[in-house]
Amino acid sequence: MSRATDRLAAIAARRAAGERCGITSICSAHPLVIEAALRHGKARDADVLIEATCNQVNHEGGYTGMTPGDFRRFVETIAGKVGFSLDRLVLGGDHLGPNPWKHLPAPEAMAKAARMVDAYAMAGFTKIHLDASMGCAGEGAAPPDATIAARAAELAEVAEAATERTGGTKPVYVIGTEVPVPGGALEAMDHLAVTTPEAARETVRIHRDAFSRRGLDQAFSRALGVVVQPGVEFGNAEVITYEPEHARALAGTLRDLPQFVFEAHSTDYQPVSALTALVDDGFAILKVGPWLTFALREALYGLSHIAEILVSDPARETLPAAMERVMLAAPDNWKNYYHGSEAEQRIERHFSYSDRIRYYWPAPAARQAVDALMQALGDRDIPLPLISQYLGRLDAAVANRSVVPKAGELLIASVTDVLDIYAGATG
Repeated sequence: MSRATDRLAAIAARRAAGERCGITSICSAHPLVIEAALRHGKARDADVLIEATCNQVNHEGGYTGMTPGDFRRFVETIAGKVGFSLDRLVLGGDHLGPNPWKHLPAPEAMAKAARMVDAYAMAGFTKIHLDASMGCAGEGAAPPDATIAARAAELAEVAEAATERTGGTKPVYVIGTEVPVPGGALEAMDHLAVTTPEAARETVRIHRDAFSRRGLDQAFSRALGVVVQPGVEFGNAEVITYEPEHARALAGTLRDLPQFVFEAHSTDYQPVSALTALVDDGFAILKVGPWLTFALREALYGLSHIAEILVSDPARETLPAAMERVMLAAPDNWKNYYHGSEAEQRIERHFSYSDRIRYYWPAPAARQAVDALMQALGDRDIPLPLISQYLGRLDAAVANRSVVPKAGELLIASVTDVLDIYAGATG
């Protein structure tokens, strides 16, 4: 993965030299999303950046049950299946810090965060987003900025030591954070405060100083991204679209920070014009996750409707019914995010932009329901009128024969459709 990491590391210099450049960060652990991303990269002969979050993958397993080493093997197995060259792959760790253990006192939470960062670096993850912005037990919502930077530098020292032991590629770093915390927005939104230029410069300054105090100047020279809020976010039923005029002053700070580009989180569901404008303004790393699994869920539900017509079986539970049963049985992943009446919560469980349903696809009952659906449809060609009715976004691609009208290929194509939007924006 070293050559792809080298190309990523050069992204700020390329931009400073006048080249328009950007990359999509795929934030998902769903095997079909990963497969679609790698197939998409192979078809375009392009690098693919895949990231795991601290809650999703860590040394204790995370909610996926995978350690960083497990996640790397998981991705590389899919790469082998589709023939994607590992020279084109970058693996990243997102929001690496004490967030999964913030209920603990800071020394305990940071000790666990250090073990997690060590595991990521040992496993060969070469893009590390350091995020110690969350308060631990007794600290309130967030510690002082200087403490955040000091903790980030402490974790960078762990990553540097790990790569020294392995002899692997030295990681590039992303600093800073944004609202909301990993996992998504908790409340509805009608506006967002764009990061001020002063805050962006201060983030860089205090992190540079914190790294320097630990003798990590060389490591800081590999810091390439700053996470800021450009004014984009999504909730359950709303999307706040990027408005370049509101971020003009923020974008202008990159003239004074030629080492960096901005990393934009929660860019899901933005129109291609907004994503293009983000890249134009220096937000060269665009993170996307829920939109990919949202598109996958749309296709799975569409195929469930198609199966009821093509291979009707009263004994087979529909996929939406199965997923409702799974989510009601284990509500922890949605109950704090979805509000309102029972009917409103039911709609949000299945159709919310925040896509909390993505946490349930690995559940045994959900996997069984998906497997039963795919086995029912088998390898048959699905008639174009049914694709038009239930998978309308893929209608033209099937009609022009760029997508084969089989269930598995239609699922991949649903994710690819979103990836194409990002490819067009990042150029």
